[in-house]
This record gives sequence, structure tokens and C-alpha cells, in this order.
Amino acid sequence: METPTTELIQHLFLLLLVIVAAGMVAGMIASRLKLPDVALFIIAGMVIGQGLHWINVASSSLTNQLILVAGSSIILFDGGRNIRLRGLKQVGWTVGLLSVPGVLITVGIVGAAVHWLFGIGLLYALLAAAVIASTDPASIIPVFRQVTIRERVRETVESESAFNDATGSIITFALLAAATGKSSIDAGAVTLDFLITAFGGIGVGLIVGFAVVYLVAHTRIGVLRDYTTIAMIGTALGAYLVGDMLHVSGFMATFVAGLIWGNSQNFGLHMVGKNDEMTHFSDNITVIMRMLIFILLGSQVNFVLLADYWWQSLIAVIVLMAIARPATVFASALPDLKSRWSLKEMTFMIWVRETGVIPAALSGMLAGMGVKHADIIASVTFMAIMLTILLQASTTAWMARKLGMDLEADNGKQ
Repeated sequence: METPTTELIQHLFLLLLVIVAAGMVAGMIASRLKLPDVALFIIAGMVIGQGLHWINVASSSLTNQLILVAGSSIILFDGGRNIRLRGLKQVGWTVGLLSVPGVLITVGIVGAAVHWLFGIGLLYALLAAAVIASTDPASIIPVFRQVTIRERVRETVESESAFNDATGSIITFALLAAATGKSSIDAGAVTLDFLITAFGGIGVGLIVGFAVVYLVAHTRIGVLRDYTTIAMIGTALGAYLVGDMLHVSGFMATFVAGLIWGNSQNFGLHMVGKNDEMTHFSDNITVIMRMLIFILLGSQVNFVLLADYWWQSLIAVIVLMAIARPATVFASALPDLKSRWSLKEMTFMIWVRETGVIPAALSGMLAGMGVKHADIIASVTFMAIMLTILLQASTTAWMARKLGMDLEADNGKQ
């Protein structure tokens, strides 16, 4: 006789097998078509979820939230591990401006568009804009692993995607409290909350990252040297967990911990003979996480909801891509005289701003809370995810070649 626990285990096993099988097929097709796999994973999710109904995982379910958080943490950690601190220092001003004022610019422009298009109150319109204002490391980092972009451009966009999650989340919760009448918007309180969340996350990432790297790479005290890859995953998840428990940015913590792992030699801690092992392991685990995250996201796209608000949502996302993003990039990159960004580099940064995991999670949370106009917010979020990933992520390689950002194409010409 099967118990409820047995049925749950069987359901989870079947879910994983279906997603992995669909992911492998989508991955092979993506490789043949020379497209980023995340775009094909989204399509695969739509087919087996909304089309064939082989998977049905609610966005508010524990299974979905666990996969989103764990997968994003591991992907974000791996992104930090592949960024060099020296390069990050050179583009620090641009990253900072993109991650804080840039998000505010996006919220203001898109919020005004949503207010006009849907005719809802300005606070709720700004709330919808805040949900989709942050970029998505879970889609950007994997795409950049498949296309060899100029290092400083890659580091800028990947770092922005890590740091602006905290800004977007804080603005979302501040607007939610104001819209529901629980508090008024206090610029001082919001600023303080941001500083605590952001710098708290950085602090947690530094502490957890250094502590575990020390136990892995120290010449005499490296007791975890034989468990390097296990310790690496433990660091990614542990940094997020500690950050979340302390009510600071867990995603920022795991990204910073990844930076420490990837730049351990700068602190006299050398991963002798371990880099190939870590790279091989992280490549495989991040592919699995991409499959799980984006096939689930694709399966949760609500076409009925999109049908109700499709043209308003489409125009709102076009405003995000064609007006808000250019304004954000130019306002953030032009003042950074040290970096001397070219027009082609800024144009490329404008194009690569996928929406994904964090906006999906925020939208699902608002729907679960029964927030007014949650259906409109969900429609705009679904449209942003589909349009930015299916259009922008799929054309990243083409755009990189056109703008001279693809290093492999440049090397082939020489």
C-alpha cells in the first residue's frame, strides 16, 4: 500500500526525470541551432507544461521555490567565481550606478507606462515595474558561458545582475507596503534598508567565502582539500542561507562568496590542481539547474492571463527594452569617465537584460498574498520573461558579432 510520502517521492522523481529528459532534448536542439539553451528550456517548459500537461508545479509550491532559490544561488556563485576582481574594480562605478539609480530609472519609466496602459493606480503600476526591474543572473550568466564576450562587458552585466536583485526586491517591498496602506514611502527608511541588505549580503559572502576557502586551500589547515567541489556547493548554498536568516541579501552573499573562491590566489590561497575539477563539476551542476529553473518557468506561463492583457503587457515590455533600458545604461555608463565605454559596448549592454527568476518569484509571491492587481503584475512579468529570454537571449551571439563584442569572432578574423 502506497503512503502519501511514497506518492510524493514518486511524483518528485517523475518530475525530475521529465524535466531532465526534456532539457537534454532542448539542449541538443539549441546546440544544433546555435542558440542559448535557456531559450529552448523555456519553450520546452511551455510544451510539456501548458501543452502536454506532463508537469504541473505551482509557482508558490515548496518544490518550485526550492529549485528557484537553490538553482539561482549555485548559478550566481559560479558567475562570481568566473569574475576577476581586477576587472571588477575597473568597472565598479558603472556596476554601482546600474544596480541602484539604474533600477530606479527603470521603475519610474516602466511604472509610468503601466499606469497609462492599464489605468491602475500609480503605486501599483510602480510595483509592477519594480517586480521586473532587476536583471536575471540565472539566464545572463549561462548565455555568457556560451558566447565569449569582451571581459569587462561580461563582468559589468553579470555583476549588475547580481547586485540589482537587492535593489529591486527592496523597492518592491517598500511599494507594496505603501500600496496596501501599511506604511508610507520614506526615502530615508528605504535607503537604510537597502544599505543593510546590500552591505550585509556582501559581509556574509566575504565571511563565508573566506572561511571555507581557508579550510580548502590553506597549505597546512586545508582539511577540506579532498572535498573541494562539495565544499564549493556548500559555500554557495550556505552563503545564501546565512544571508537569508540574517535578513540581508542572500543572492548578493552567494555572489560575493563566489568572487572569493574565484580570486583565492589574490589572498595567498591557491587551489592547486583543483581548478579543472571545479570547472567540470560546476559546468554539469549549473546545466541541471538551468534545466530545472527555466523548464519550470516555461511550464508556469499563464496564456489565459496573457490573452486578457497581451497588448498592454507587450507595450509595457517594449518600453522596458527600448526606452527604460537605454536610459538606464546611458545614465550609468556615460558618467564613468574611467571606463570610457564605447557606443557599441553600451548598445550591447542595452540588449542583454533578461528577466527571469527573481521577477518570477516576486510575482508569484504577490499573487499568493492576494495583492490587488496581482493578475496584471503577473501578466507583465510573464511577458517580460518570454520576450527578453526568447528574443534577447536568443540573439545575444548575433548581436555580439554585429557589435564586435564576440572575442571568438574577432580572433577568427585575425
